[in-house]
Amino acid sequence: MITKLLLLSISIFLVSRLMDGIRLKGFFTAVVVAVVYSVADLFLWWLMVFFTMPLIILTFGLFVFVLNAILLWLTDQIVDDFEIKDLQTTFIASLIISAINLVLTVIFY
Repeated sequence: MITKLLLLSISIFLVSRLMDGIRLKGFFTAVVVAVVYSVADLFLWWLMVFFTMPLIILTFGLFVFVLNAILLWLTDQIVDDFEIKDLQTTFIASLIISAINLVLTVIFY
């Protein structure tokens, strides 16, 4: 679990360095963002999936990326030292974070 949080933190930190629309104070803030994102994911993910299941089915699962962006936006609202410029940046960052996290998970697991 700690390894997954660390890998997510690295993903968030890398995306903040790659994209101009994301402001992150430092790596410790990336760890805090990863923890808040994981807690929001733990408590809200299945509820959001339940209510959006028809959209997920209609889009062949692609609507899940929108749900990830919503969780990232929620994390942006909660953590003070983490800011995302706009909705488009949030969606793109969500996609890149998911991709980097997937690659890091494959490498380290």
